[in-house]
Amino acid sequence: MAFTFFFRDISILELIARDVVPHLVGFSKIRIWDAGCAMGPEPFSLAIVLSEAMGQFMFRNIRIDATDIDEQDQFGKVILGGVYKDELVKRLPPAILKKYFMENAAEGTSRLVDSIQERVTFQKHDLLSLKPIGSGYHMIICKNVLLHFSPESRVEVIRMFHGALAPGGYFATEQTQKLPEASSGLFRQISSEGQLFQKVL
Repeated sequence: MAFTFFFRDISILELIARDVVPHLVGFSKIRIWDAGCAMGPEPFSLAIVLSEAMGQFMFRNIRIDATDIDEQDQFGKVILGGVYKDELVKRLPPAILKKYFMENAAEGTSRLVDSIQERVTFQKHDLLSLKPIGSGYHMIICKNVLLHFSPESRVEVIRMFHGALAPGGYFATEQTQKLPEASSGLFRQISSEGQLFQKVL
């Protein structure tokens, strides 16, 4: 499972809050797939940003399905408990850290509040199986994963994401990962500031 930390690639999360959230608030159930969630900071960071952008009432409509191949079998040991070492949360703004985490100074850890943990579910999944975990997603986010795949596999995984999205759904990836030319016709880029796309076919 890849090394990560809270609020990594914060710029793409801020773009989601600005450009995607206004189009999601009308849904009573908002489904998001975070593919390649590593040790959990990725989907939990997304949940925190969405909570801040949407407010408590609308945030209750969010469900984030977080997946990773989890070869080290860490889901039960770390993610489901929501407890992280201080070095993984130290980049968070103090106000966010205070609002969403409960510090255990004696152990050098912090635990996510239940309101964030309850919006995220985890399961093991191999993206290269090319079998989506579901369909009708309003948004799929996949950061720091696609760059590890061959160009051919990258295209096939993106096509799988496309099929799992609802009409008009959104796809986001990290700033350094450009959409392959072979799959560019499936999406339109909705922001010149980052790799944020909308399904068009």
